[in-house]
Amino acid sequence: QVQLVESGGGSVQAGGSLRLSCAASGRTLARYTMGWFRQAPGKERKFVGSHMWNGGRTHYSDSVKGRFTISRDNAQNTLYLQMNDLQPEDTAVYYCAADPYEFRSDYAAAAGYLELWGQGTLVTVSS
Repeated sequence: QVQLVESGGGSVQAGGSLRLSCAASGRTLARYTMGWFRQAPGKERKFVGSHMWNGGRTHYSDSVKGRFTISRDNAQNTLYLQMNDLQPEDTAVYYCAADPYEFRSDYAAAAGYLELWGQGTLVTVSS
């Protein structure tokens, strides 16, 4: 049973940047798609972006495209989310997730759909 642990959340001003990390332990996830979701207060969990294990193909939600970048270091079994030009609407708990199959939209946030989830890290953006 692999564990996913997010880190790097915090409070920033609008226009600032943060980098989130998701470290996996227990076994390698080199052949898993890994990605990020977020859940704002009182809202449903939404897809942010994902990174395929083979070929490095990425998908992003329209709301973050051009501002957020996903990368991964398979040697360290770690996924990253670089967030630039943060806005108050980006405030949410951010979760990393992993699955053997590609995922690229909100449907994958449904309970039981993806194999692995982290515990979340809070990002707060103030104006």
